[in-house]
Amino acid sequence: MHPNKLKTIYLSLLLAFICLLLPWSGIALKIRPDFVFLTIIFWLIRAPNLCNIGTAWFVGLFVDLATGGTFGQYALAYTVAAFFAVYYQRRLVLFNGIQQAFYVFLLLIISQLVLLILKTFSGADPLGWLYFLPCVTGVLLWQLAVFFGLNVGGRSRGS
Repeated sequence: MHPNKLKTIYLSLLLAFICLLLPWSGIALKIRPDFVFLTIIFWLIRAPNLCNIGTAWFVGLFVDLATGGTFGQYALAYTVAAFFAVYYQRRLVLFNGIQQAFYVFLLLIISQLVLLILKTFSGADPLGWLYFLPCVTGVLLWQLAVFFGLNVGGRSRGS
């Protein structure tokens, strides 16, 4: 295994988890991107042998505990979306920046849709289109990371 890369993965997931736990309120809470899932997507693309669907499920359980919602909802949402991320991972490295951003947006939408279905079945009030704003801010954060040189998908700066 790669102990240094594993440390990097764990530290980045911990940092994303801390961002989730920050005291968000008001509009910031409504538009807060899913930092944890964005980090999982990044590592599913960059190191699929070290971060996989099981990692997404396990981290999802921690997010479930932190958010206090229905136990297992984030674990299921992350697992379903991670399946699609892993399934198309080899093709994704061939995509340009815009195509990657669209793909990440679709993964975020899949995750939010699974959460929406689970919340609806558990009796939550109907949620409007604002429920999907974190997907938009998530893909903007992804593009910002690509712009500042985070090597996503094995390609060089921003492409």
